[in-house]
Amino acid sequence: MQLIETRPSMFDHVRSWKRSGFRVALVPTMGALHDGHLALVSRASDEADVVVVSIFVNPTQFGPGEDFDAYPRDVSADVDTLRRQGLASHVFAPAPGEIYPVWPNRTWVEVKGMDTTLCGATREGHFRGVVTVVSRLFAVVQPDVAVFGMKDAQQFFILNRLCEDMGFATRMVGVETVREADGLAMSSRNRYLSDEDRRRAPCLYAAVRKARSLILEGERNVRVIETAMREELAGTDVDYASIVDTALLRPVDTLRPGMEILAAVAVYFDRARLIDNTVVTVPVP
Repeated sequence: MQLIETRPSMFDHVRSWKRSGFRVALVPTMGALHDGHLALVSRASDEADVVVVSIFVNPTQFGPGEDFDAYPRDVSADVDTLRRQGLASHVFAPAPGEIYPVWPNRTWVEVKGMDTTLCGATREGHFRGVVTVVSRLFAVVQPDVAVFGMKDAQQFFILNRLCEDMGFATRMVGVETVREADGLAMSSRNRYLSDEDRRRAPCLYAAVRKARSLILEGERNVRVIETAMREELAGTDVDYASIVDTALLRPVDTLRPGMEILAAVAVYFDRARLIDNTVVTVPVP
């Protein structure tokens, strides 16, 4: 496995792969790798000849007061984790200046309208930062396939729209959330949880499972379902417990047969903000 740290070096590798007819998969990460990330790498290895894992803590997706400075960074440990797995062939770990040559950044990419609900309602500018950095990673790595975890489902649907609207040749692949034994979605931010908060945190999974069960059992009133999700989160600091469509991430009031929806929650636990979700297709009678 090879570590690449500059854009020119990454460009050289990409040109070589393309000349050889290799399919390239990209797994974008911010490091602090865990089993959830490794599941993405495993899926990427099924999709392509070359797997590139990018490790870059992107400053433009963090807002004021968020945990950019405290976000865990240990590229050596992440490289060791990937080497033990043995499926990634290259790690792209650029310095900030390789991704943002001019700072403050002046060039942005946005997907309007899909970035204002759910996490976008309280994290202004977050998805603009995500879409911008992913666009730049795509420009450098030129992947045939990009693999993302569905824990960040809003991010996935926004980036999928980016690819469709911009005509990118990259195919987006979403991988189901990898969970701890008690259902908590694996996340780099779980390490921030106190022992007490860690015991309470599986309530997020309980909330989205409740939403799925109600929908599959025939409930069509969104307010009833959202209230049930909040009841599962009782006693926590809830950011949102909401249902939106997956096409444009718009709030909906009534579920129609065949509609695909995203039931999503976000909760604050002291230093950690955790999210979870489930995608459900409303049954057709």
